[in-house]
Amino acid sequence: MQKIKSLMTRQGLKSPPENLSDLGAIESLRVPGKEEFRELREQPSDPQAEQELINSIEQVYFSTDSFDIVKYELEKLPPILNLQELEEYRDKLKQQQAAVSKKVADLILEKQPAYVKELERVTSLQTGLQLAAVICTNGRRHLNIAKEGFTQASLGLLANQRKRQLLIGLLKSLRTIKTLQRTDVRLSEMLEEEDYPGAIQLCLECQKAASTFKHYSCISELNSKLQDTLEQIEEQLDVALSKICKNFDINHYTKVQQAYRLLGKTQTAMDQLHMHFTQAIHNTVFQVVLGYVELCSGNTDTKFQKLQYKDLCTHVTPDSYIPCLADLCKALWEVMLSYYRTMEWHEKHDNEDTTSAAEGSNMGTEETNFDRGYIKKKLEHGLTRIWQDVQLKVKTYLLGTDLSIFKYDDFIFVLDIISRLMQVGEEFCGSKSEVLQESIRKQSVNYFKNYHRTRLDELRMFLENETWELCPVKSNFSILQLHEFKFMEQSRSPSVSPSKQPASTSSKTVTLFEQYCSDGNPFEIQANHKDEETEDVLASNGYESDEQEKSAYQEYDSDSDVPEELKRDYVDEQTGDAPVKSVSRETLKSRKKSDYSLNKVNAPILTNTTLNVIRLVGKYMQMMNILKPIAFDVIHFMSQLFDYYLYAIYTFFGRNDSLESTGLGLSSSRLRTTLNRIQESLIDMEVSADPTATLTAAEERKEKVPSPHLSHLVVLTSGDTLYGLAERVVATESLVFLAEQFEFLQPHLDAVMPAVKKPFLQQFYSQTVSTASELRKPIYWIVAGKAIDYEQMLLLMANVKWDVKEIMSQHNIYVDALLKEFEQFNRRLNEVSKRVRIPLPVSNILWEHCIRLANRTIVEGYANVKKCSNEGRALMQLDFQQFLMKLEKLTDIRPIPDKEFVETYIKAYYLTENDMERWIKEHREYSTKQLTNLVQEPSVWPQSRIIFWMKKSSLWLHNLHQTIIVLRK
Repeated sequence: MQKIKSLMTRQGLKSPPENLSDLGAIESLRVPGKEEFRELREQPSDPQAEQELINSIEQVYFSTDSFDIVKYELEKLPPILNLQELEEYRDKLKQQQAAVSKKVADLILEKQPAYVKELERVTSLQTGLQLAAVICTNGRRHLNIAKEGFTQASLGLLANQRKRQLLIGLLKSLRTIKTLQRTDVRLSEMLEEEDYPGAIQLCLECQKAASTFKHYSCISELNSKLQDTLEQIEEQLDVALSKICKNFDINHYTKVQQAYRLLGKTQTAMDQLHMHFTQAIHNTVFQVVLGYVELCSGNTDTKFQKLQYKDLCTHVTPDSYIPCLADLCKALWEVMLSYYRTMEWHEKHDNEDTTSAAEGSNMGTEETNFDRGYIKKKLEHGLTRIWQDVQLKVKTYLLGTDLSIFKYDDFIFVLDIISRLMQVGEEFCGSKSEVLQESIRKQSVNYFKNYHRTRLDELRMFLENETWELCPVKSNFSILQLHEFKFMEQSRSPSVSPSKQPASTSSKTVTLFEQYCSDGNPFEIQANHKDEETEDVLASNGYESDEQEKSAYQEYDSDSDVPEELKRDYVDEQTGDAPVKSVSRETLKSRKKSDYSLNKVNAPILTNTTLNVIRLVGKYMQMMNILKPIAFDVIHFMSQLFDYYLYAIYTFFGRNDSLESTGLGLSSSRLRTTLNRIQESLIDMEVSADPTATLTAAEERKEKVPSPHLSHLVVLTSGDTLYGLAERVVATESLVFLAEQFEFLQPHLDAVMPAVKKPFLQQFYSQTVSTASELRKPIYWIVAGKAIDYEQMLLLMANVKWDVKEIMSQHNIYVDALLKEFEQFNRRLNEVSKRVRIPLPVSNILWEHCIRLANRTIVEGYANVKKCSNEGRALMQLDFQQFLMKLEKLTDIRPIPDKEFVETYIKAYYLTENDMERWIKEHREYSTKQLTNLVQEPSVWPQSRIIFWMKKSSLWLHNLHQTIIVLRK
């Protein structure tokens, strides 16, 4: 740049401007003037040359971008400048510029008319715009004047009013939004108040309102919040529904159902309800058992909480087993009661809905009926399902513990609870509770077999230590007074207290659910009832009062004060073949001394062992009444108690082989069959000295019991006590009393006995119980056979001379001796009666046996006579008539037993030969010796006929004897 400046200075040129960019800008904006146009036009032109000059211009000069010409040309200068070259180049540029300028001038001149025309239009437009500006200025001025006059105030009022309306609407919307924002607080309060229908209704209304204001951005968040709240309400509603399972509340359940109805989920609610009931059963039983297990273990170790319910039940101790079972049943009762009341609620509301639907419109009736039908079927199906769950839980608990170690009362209590639970199940869904019955039946049979075996051993011990002393009980004693039979008061048979039947019948119509629907629990009464069990059956010193003791020794004039029950007991006990049946009522009223019960009140005769057996029977019946499926096993064991008691009485007091030889039929075939059956099925007759063998045999004969042995304290050989008559009376009559109690219990046993097993019960009563009174004959026969010295009487009769020639007016001395024996027997009988009341049937049997033995002894004495005249036969009749006359003063028995036996034998001496043959065939009650004596008497027939009759009678008697032997076998 300095070189250029120095060159220009030497040529006398002006220096270019300092800012070359300004020079370029000036050159680019320079436009040729009019003179230049004229000069350019006047210059000669060569169009072709000009065009070539224009074409020679560098392309960069035609660029539209900003372009610095001076800088461009200076940069093109060579490093070494040559003035001549510079000048030549400068001239070239001028020529190019001139060509361009001339070209531009030509173009401008060519477009000048159009330019002028356009300029005129622009000038006209400018004038119009100036006029419009003036008009606008005037309009604004007038508008300002109007605005300032009246329009501004009016329009301001209208605008404010419109703005106010908009703001009011906005405020209302804001308040609604604010209310919606605060709804969650109110919903929480309503949920705490358990107002589920109100909460759902409010939530649904809020959702509807939120949809109205959905154009607000804050509402979208509120919508999601309301949806979450509704889901939360459903969760809490489900929790509220689960509370129904344990404690049903009508108001609470009504709210829950209304809430589900608003949600349109009544069927879902029912499905959830059944799920909650199933869960409630599981949780309830688990928590109850867990509580007792932790209580008994003394710690709250979490290991129990991790156990399965089945394993948890095995940890319940025997001491806490019954309380735990009771609480378990109580808790399950609450669950089932809640379900029962739930069904009641739906039945009631279904009827109300049906009535309202009939009165109102039919809109939505089909859907409602469908929901109602679904709920009804679901509830009915749920009955069986819930009861099945209850059974399985209780069954698991029952089988989790070995009940064989329990005491009887505890086991009965368990059975009572289970029986009550099965009753609940039957009323709940009509189920027979097969699961519970089978589980408890197995344990009961197993327990009862062991228990019964122990009781039989105890009974043998009692019998072997029994002294057969009278157990003093009150005259009005009844087995129903014993606490073991208290259960029968709730369900008495028609034979007991018919006046109470209507009350018991009406009480059965009330179910447990109706009885305990509002309050109480059927499993709570057990403990209370057990505490109330008291009994008062024992008399004081054998008398119930001082008056009775004072009047006990007074004369007996009438039987009007004898209880009708006692009279019926002893009258009905006769076997049918006893002569006492022919005694008239007037004779009974007139007697003074033949009733040996004057010293005590007519209380039942029984011993401590008898009372113990009766209590055992009561306990057995309790178990049978509670668990009817094992009724046959229990009744079978009860029959064994009676069998063993009867067999023991017979073994102690009635077994005497000499009785059978008398041929009097003291033991009936039925009694002998019964005794043989008992001995074969129940009595263990084998005895082994080897302990090992004994144990092995005992296992094989575990169903049998050793034969009992009479206590050494009981003396049966003393004549002063009539050979243990007091003990015999107590033993025998206690057996009769026990048989009467079994007869009394027969309707109850028959009611629970399975139909296929009833023949066993009927056979037991007809073959065993009814034979109890038949033991009187063989037992008292032993006393009668020893009480009077019949051998001495035979000796006295043998010393009498019967072949007298004159008819005697005085009877023989043996008659007086025999009567003295009877008087002594009567005194001893009175002495015994001071210890023990001797019932009328017993005294009649004793007198009958003694008189019969005496009469047979008389016949035997007559049969021993070798020589006898007709006067001697008359003396026999005189002696016998004297004996009868004196005997009738000692006893009231009419007719005298075997009176005809003696008289017929005496009269047989007077029969003819033909009549004798027929008489022998007809009277087979006489012995061979006695019949032989008749035909051997020389004074009756000739010697030849005697020999013939001896042969004939001996042959016939031999055949008869052989027939009797065969029959006995």
